[in-house]
Amino acid sequence: MAVEGGMKCVKLLLYFLLLVFCACAVGLIGVGIRIHLVLNQTITHGANPSFLLPVVIIAVGAFLFLVAFVGCCGACKENYCLMITFAVFLSLITLVEVAAAIAGYVFRDKVRSEFNKDFRQQMQNYPKDNQTALILDEMQKDFKCCGAANYTDWEKIPTMANRVPDSCCINVTNNCGLNFIVKDIHTEGCVEKIAVWLRKNVLVVAAAALGIAFVEILGIVLACCLVKSIRSGYEVM
Repeated sequence: MAVEGGMKCVKLLLYFLLLVFCACAVGLIGVGIRIHLVLNQTITHGANPSFLLPVVIIAVGAFLFLVAFVGCCGACKENYCLMITFAVFLSLITLVEVAAAIAGYVFRDKVRSEFNKDFRQQMQNYPKDNQTALILDEMQKDFKCCGAANYTDWEKIPTMANRVPDSCCINVTNNCGLNFIVKDIHTEGCVEKIAVWLRKNVLVVAAAALGIAFVEILGIVLACCLVKSIRSGYEVM
C-alpha cells in the first residue's frame, strides 16, 4: 500500500513536469524562430554554422513537446513501452541540449563576423535591390540602428551620397534621411545591436536550458521509478 501511495505521488509529480515540458517546448520554439528570422535577414549564407543553433533550438522544442505527449500517454495508461520510450527520448534531448550549448559557445564569434560581412554586402545593393532595401529598412527600424558599425558606413555607398535610408531616422518620414541632421537619426550600428540582442537571447536560452536539464533529469528518474513499479506488477492508479 505504501508503494502504491508512493507511485501515485510519482505520477502526479510526473504530470506536473510534463506540463512544464510543454511550456518549455513552446518557449524554445518561439525563441528559435525569432533567432532564425534575425539570422535569415542578416546572414545570406545558408550553410553557415551559425544557422545550426536556432534550428537545433526549434527541433529540440518540437521534439520535447512530442516526448511530453508520449510521457503523458504512458503515465496515464501505465504503459511500460511508452514510459521506456519517454525516458530514452528525454535522455537524448538532454544530450542534444548539451551539444547545442557547446555549439553556441564555439560559434559565437563566427555569428558576429558573418553579420558584419553580409550586412555590408547587402548595403552595397541598397537601394538597387528592392528586397534587400526592404530587409535593411525593417532591420534598422526594429533595432533602431543605422549602418553596420555606425551611420557613417552609408557614406561609402555611391548611391547614398549625402543621405542615409529613411529607416535610420528617429521619426521616419518620407526623405527624412536626405541631408540629415545627426541628432535626428539613430547613430549606432546594426551589427553591434543585433549581436547584443542575440547574446541576451542566447543567455536566456542557456539559463532556461540549465533549468530544463535539471527538470528533465528529474523526469527521467521519475519515469524510471514508474517503469520499475509497472514492471514489478504493482497497481498504480
